[in-house]
Amino acid sequence: MKNYESDHAIKSIEPSWIDIRVIVMDIDGTLTDGGIYLDDIGEEFKRYDVRDGLGIAMWHRSGGKTAVITGRKGLALTHRMRELHIEHVEQGATDKVEALNRITARLGVTAAQCAFVGDDIPDLAVMREVGVAVAVADSAREILAVAKITTVAKGGHGAIRELVEMILRRQGKWDALVAAYSANSPTMIH
Repeated sequence: MKNYESDHAIKSIEPSWIDIRVIVMDIDGTLTDGGIYLDDIGEEFKRYDVRDGLGIAMWHRSGGKTAVITGRKGLALTHRMRELHIEHVEQGATDKVEALNRITARLGVTAAQCAFVGDDIPDLAVMREVGVAVAVADSAREILAVAKITTVAKGGHGAIRELVEMILRRQGKWDALVAAYSANSPTMIH
């Protein structure tokens, strides 16, 4: 078992974890491995990590909200977000800051109450707007430079699950969630 308390790289000051209410994610390169897979007829499919799905389910169970802002569009994304019960999905976003503003208005939170997980140049502006900017381990250099947190895991390989655990541990909710989940939880799709 990894010790996420010591393995992640904290930059500058410790973020205010207690204030985080919403985890906002880019998709390609954060919730997926960044690959775009096409079959023989041009249908796109993506690889998602089940550990990230479990992390999102646990975040929701704790009362947290999630949202997605991505520049791409696709049915594979729509299906997976529906499975994960992520209701706030901004696909085809050309201005991620505007998309963040729409999401925060709908949820009644401030940008400071959001963590944003990104991996590449299109995520820079929105990462500068949120309370906690998070880079996955294999992010572009520019993203790593603005992130307050860098995960140990690469995008699409449990980075979101790692972040959820970091936040919930600091909010004092992790142990109770694990106990409740393992004791009597119905199986959740993740």
